[in-house]
Amino acid sequence: MTPAPIKQWHAYMDTLDAATLKDLLTEDVVFESPVVHTPQAGRSITMKYLLGAAAVLNNDSFHYENEWYSDTGAVLEFVTVIDGIKVNGVDIIHWNDAGKIDHFKVMVRPLKAINMLHGKMGEMLQSMAG
Repeated sequence: MTPAPIKQWHAYMDTLDAATLKDLLTEDVVFESPVVHTPQAGRSITMKYLLGAAAVLNNDSFHYENEWYSDTGAVLEFVTVIDGIKVNGVDIIHWNDAGKIDHFKVMVRPLKAINMLHGKMGEMLQSMAG
């Protein structure tokens, strides 16, 4: 059975509604990116990364292939194709007792995909800042 926080995550991914995402994250959530070497702490910066990533990754080919759950976490394996490059990755999500996400880590492969995403995410974050 899919845990409530993951059902809410899928609802966000279906709508890309920022208010839904904000409601799902704790104020002190930590985000770990595949291309930034230090964890990013706080809802505001985490939302920027997750909204940007959704804009870059979530196209017609994006889908979750597999999901694994524990009592307080999940691993969601995703696949998408961007500019002809197959991107394979996982979202590692942890939530607190209230069902709010307090840690979100993304891992991506292959290296060619990471390099491409690094550039696209940089552009997306720049456009969001301006």
